[in-house]
Amino acid sequence: MKIDFTTCFTLLIVYIKWYNQFIIGDNMKIKSVLKEKNIQSGYLYFYIHFITELVCFYLLHKIHGDSYLLWILPLLYDMLAFVPQSIIGYYSDKHPNVNLGLIGIIALTISLPIYFILKLPYLAIIVLCLGNALIHVNGAEVTLRSSNGKLASPAIFVGGGSFGVVTGKLLASTHVSYLLIILFSLTMIPFVLLAEYYKKDTLKDKNPCKNFNYHNKKMNIKLLIFLAVFIVIVRAYMGYGIPTSWNKTTLETILLFSFMGVGKCLGGIMCDLIGMRKTAIISIVCSLPFLLCGDNIMIVSLFGIMLFSMTMAITLGILVSALKKTPGLAFGLTTIGLFLGTAPIFFVKLHSFESSCLLITSLTIVCLLIVLRIIPKEAENVRFKI
Repeated sequence: MKIDFTTCFTLLIVYIKWYNQFIIGDNMKIKSVLKEKNIQSGYLYFYIHFITELVCFYLLHKIHGDSYLLWILPLLYDMLAFVPQSIIGYYSDKHPNVNLGLIGIIALTISLPIYFILKLPYLAIIVLCLGNALIHVNGAEVTLRSSNGKLASPAIFVGGGSFGVVTGKLLASTHVSYLLIILFSLTMIPFVLLAEYYKKDTLKDKNPCKNFNYHNKKMNIKLLIFLAVFIVIVRAYMGYGIPTSWNKTTLETILLFSFMGVGKCLGGIMCDLIGMRKTAIISIVCSLPFLLCGDNIMIVSLFGIMLFSMTMAITLGILVSALKKTPGLAFGLTTIGLFLGTAPIFFVKLHSFESSCLLITSLTIVCLLIVLRIIPKEAENVRFKI
């Protein structure tokens, strides 16, 4: 299946018109969103998340040098880092005064000498994953509790991870000492301490996310949560099926992860500007042609990946809206979904362009139908006007 130049050019024109209408046209509104007081915690945790993933993927790729760990290591990491976040999140909801971020930094930091000095790779991975999970949950608690129902702050927090992943991989391919990575890890401490300031006003609030009102209240809450997590699972699996044969160089890999990170941030910002339902439709529907037509054309594919990544804020917002009293648990459910979505790729992989396109198209339709069901039209009326 080949896509001609005219098709790709048409897609770019469509994207430019959309970009001009929603981004350039609302430039002042976006600046207002980014200057809001309740978004400051998102900036702090953008950096914290960036460094967290940098440390994690630096160590992971160093351990990859041990051939007997090559297959099980990524699966082990995903399981230990993602799955426990729901349990940790529930604990954090019940004990919001505990600064799990600091504990996470300590665990993340000591995982490095455990591997490089003690030569204990499995223990290093376990401690690394524990630190990763603790920092993620604390970041979610801080940004969600302090966001006043807006999604830009938690989306910016999550977006920082994509930049950290690619940076950690690149540093691992150099001769950079693990001592420098330890120093990077320790730089997170003042950021975590400062971020707690934004959470303190909600510590005694039994319903800290009461201003999140995005879900369809007419639906059974358990069914809605299941469908939201199902979307996370589907989109996580789709992410590995996206055809990107153009990605062959280091620069192209950096661009791939950068557009992914920008998309995650943009998803939350757009939800605050134009409403969640519109953002969901734009990100799901508009990303499809770019993803299908960008296999050999980098710029087309990158636009699609950016739009595709915007759905992260949507599913998180729906789950927090349904579980207002337990934002940590809600965030943890999304990470369980990520693990369940990525786990199959370790056992079943798509080997043809046609099968990838068929899978992406069919799953996109399913996700769109679910989103239209669980996000009511009324959600447009509660968007935040700047």
